[in-house]
Order: sequence, then structure tokens, then C-alpha cells
Amino acid sequence: MAEIALDCGYPASSLKERIYALGEDGNGERVGLDGCGILIYTASPGAQGTLGGLVATATRFSEILNNALGRLQICSNDPVCSDHQPENSTGDRAAHGAACHGCLLIAETSCEYRNLFLDRSLVVPTMTTGAYACFEVP
Repeated sequence: MAEIALDCGYPASSLKERIYALGEDGNGERVGLDGCGILIYTASPGAQGTLGGLVATATRFSEILNNALGRLQICSNDPVCSDHQPENSTGDRAAHGAACHGCLLIAETSCEYRNLFLDRSLVVPTMTTGAYACFEVP
């Protein structure tokens, strides 16, 4: 979300996203990547909701995604951010791993699930660990 906001010029707080991921069809058969999708849209009225710059990012989405994954490897709050273990804490950071407002958390108006259960070390290798990362970034 932050990378698209930087690319298209919209404030990140005016963007919302929906992730669609289907596990199986109505017959119990597994559905591959054909049943997945990402919808990123503006939810604010006025001139920022015209979608001109946001629609233009669709053709460059793979480049934007690669840039976002590269930025996730290092956070301005590292090593504190990447060292955080959610199972060892209480309070408002109990449901987060390597995630903070410097790298992964988005505006409250954009996130329906209140930024819960986010951990960038599950997405990309961080300075603490790379064992659980889903993506390798060159």
C-alpha cells in the first residue's frame, strides 16, 4: 500500500485494499492462483478519488511489488522492529511480529482488521531471520 501510494501520488490513508484468495471450489477441488486477486481502490471523496494515477499502476504492478519487497527487508526502526517476538509480549504490540508504523502498519482508515497479526519476516528475510520468508529478494 505504501509503495503504491508513493508511486501514484495518493495519500496512503485514502487507499484501501481487498485480498481475494480462494482455497477450493464448490466441489472441494483445490483452486490455483486463478482464484486469487488484489483490489486496491480509493475510499475518499473529492479530487483524490479520480483514480487517474491509481489505474495507471496496474501495468507496472510487478515492478511496484518488487520495490515494496525490497523496502520491507530493512525498517527505519530495525533492529528493534525485526527483533520483536509476538509470543513474548503483552499490550498493543502482542499481535505483531516484525511490524511497526515505519514499515508495515497502514492507516486505521485503510485496514479493516486493525493491522493485526502482521510480520514482515514472514514475507521477506529481515536482519533477524530469513527462515520463514515467503519471498527471496535479490
